Amino acid sequence: MSIQNSPYAAFATLLAGSAQAVSPAELHGLLLGRSCAGADFAVDPWLADAADLLGEMPEGSVRQALIGLQEMVKGELAGEDIAVVLLLPNDDAPLAERAVALGQWCQGFLAGFGLIAGDRALSAEAMEVLQDLSAIAQIQDALEESEEGESDYMEVMEYLRVAPVLLFTECAKPLEPAAKPSLH
Repeated sequence: MSIQNSPYAAFATLLAGSAQAVSPAELHGLLLGRSCAGADFAVDPWLADAADLLGEMPEGSVRQALIGLQEMVKGELAGEDIAVVLLLPNDDAPLAERAVALGQWCQGFLAGFGLIAGDRALSAEAMEVLQDLSAIAQIQDALEESEEGESDYMEVMEYLRVAPVLLFTECAKPLEPAAKPSLH
């Protein structure tokens, strides 16, 4: 898959006309952060939070892409096996570009999580994950184009596929259980 045909590149092209420059990684981080903090999957609040980041209310194909992204995240978090797929440039992109996107993803995640969680008390494990994400958000210049840099990037990316699950498990309400009839 070439860089031009990646989901990340396609999303970046869609976002290019936004009032403020926003990367797909930051937007996906925002969505996943708010979802892991316990936001439900109602479309309007998500679009309002995205609008704050984009500097305008998304319309047309951007609006549809954001709704599709939310459906994808809902499917990942609500499925039998929770699996998170990060919206980042593919492995063909230069490491520096991927590292910047990783930092932007973490910044978006922390912003989204903070929007919903506020000052809620969290476990020591959850606080550690948030501190890790804050440190990773600063990663941008720390990775150099080398096998070791590539290995470090992959290690961080794997961590970011698992870390949100801990926060989601701790903070998010279960998704719409079926109503049980009352016996009283």
